[in-house]
Amino acid sequence: MQKLQHDPDTIVKNCYYLKDEHQSEVKGPIDILIRDGIICEMGTFIEANESETFDASGLLAIPGLINSHLHSPAAFLKGALVDAPLEIFMLRETPPTLKGFESPEICRARALLSAVEMLKRGITAVHDDAFFNPSPSMDCINAIMGAYAEVGIRATVAIDQPELSEVEKYPFLGELLNKKLYTILSQKPYMTGENLLKFYEKFITTWHGKYRGRINCAVSCSAPQRVSPDYLMALTSLSKEKDLPFNVHVLETRLQRVLGKKKFDKSLIQYLDDLGCLDERKQLIHTIWIDEDDITRISDSGAVVAYNPISNLKIGSGVMPFHALKNAKVPICLGTDEAACDDTANLWGAMKTGANIQRISIREWSNWPSADELLGCVWSGGRKSFRNDSIGQLMPGAKADIAFLNLNALSFVPLNDIRRQLVFCEDGSSVKHVFVDGNLVVRDGKISSIDEAEVFNGINEAFKEFQPRLLEIETHAKKLEPYYRKMYEISLKEEIGMTRWLNNFPD
Repeated sequence: MQKLQHDPDTIVKNCYYLKDEHQSEVKGPIDILIRDGIICEMGTFIEANESETFDASGLLAIPGLINSHLHSPAAFLKGALVDAPLEIFMLRETPPTLKGFESPEICRARALLSAVEMLKRGITAVHDDAFFNPSPSMDCINAIMGAYAEVGIRATVAIDQPELSEVEKYPFLGELLNKKLYTILSQKPYMTGENLLKFYEKFITTWHGKYRGRINCAVSCSAPQRVSPDYLMALTSLSKEKDLPFNVHVLETRLQRVLGKKKFDKSLIQYLDDLGCLDERKQLIHTIWIDEDDITRISDSGAVVAYNPISNLKIGSGVMPFHALKNAKVPICLGTDEAACDDTANLWGAMKTGANIQRISIREWSNWPSADELLGCVWSGGRKSFRNDSIGQLMPGAKADIAFLNLNALSFVPLNDIRRQLVFCEDGSSVKHVFVDGNLVVRDGKISSIDEAEVFNGINEAFKEFQPRLLEIETHAKKLEPYYRKMYEISLKEEIGMTRWLNNFPD
């Protein structure tokens, strides 16, 4: 594994800059002094012999983008799956009856593919909620973490692993299955909560805080209905003890609202809160089918909400109540989710979509989210997601995670409003250079830390290994889909007192 080396000092010369979402206009030109991975000074400097100078004339320096929600294990599924509601979609994403394990080579290749795409677009940090079929191994975890370490991105990674059987995760399903399928889908996952906690201890000891704090660990329960209360509370205690972010997919779909009502007689947010598991370390992913009480509980807890607008649209989950959350002062971060339900790891598209979709869900146009609010989700919300105040801004003392964009690119000619053009015009194509932790990881659009041709050859070889499994997944999904479709249709008949769709699908 190639080890990234830090120069004694780097002086970036003559760049313009946008320090954060609150700065309304481009400023500069200035120089940026980087020392030991930190922005040391911003101003005009006399070059010293021991410093390396980097010419950024005509370029705009912005804080590296922060992708607060990704599943790298789905990177081979871009364009692969037929669109369907989440509960049916997941039959192909995480097939419940499929046996066999994916190799470390496949896990490494998918993480590398995700990281390369993000870095080339100026995304310098990723929060990866990594899932495993059917269960994690240290070899696969090491492959993912090693890939992120090698390519140079900043990564916080969790192990997204359910602990309950398939029939326990859903309403109505157990009553719909035939006897054979009921027996199969009633089996518990291979790893128990106790096993997973021991696994987490090894994972955290091995990887948390490595590479000068660039590579870190988080925890995940996948979703509250997919694990036992004891495991959920134990993970919460681990998160608190180690001060780790905790990923929870919650109320992503209408069916999950029905599930909370049927299984717990309360919303899943209230369920978390009543268990003492709703706190400031939680990253609540999606939170679409929430009501006013849920929003109050989230706000009181200090949790951050991860907004994934393209994913939510792709699989028909609905539109997150952005304005209501912002009014309640809930911090919101932004994610791409996985390649299977976004088809990219491009956060620029998520920003634009995340702003525009709210235009058809918020009646009062003066409440529509602004460009600076979406940039705030990426940078300020991203800091909250990572529990790291040193990223997502350009200022002395911050980490030197910087993207340099060509101001002569089509996105910025003519330049009217920098924040609006970043959100609504830019797609990542103007990114020229990228620093992460003071290391130049992208130069002239090429990854500096790896041999791209060699890496893509390895990715293609790993995909060839994965393809037979993709065919097996489809075979398994087709056997189960009629039962899950019926479950979904039954859930639509349940009254829940809200909608997050534009209509109730009367056709």
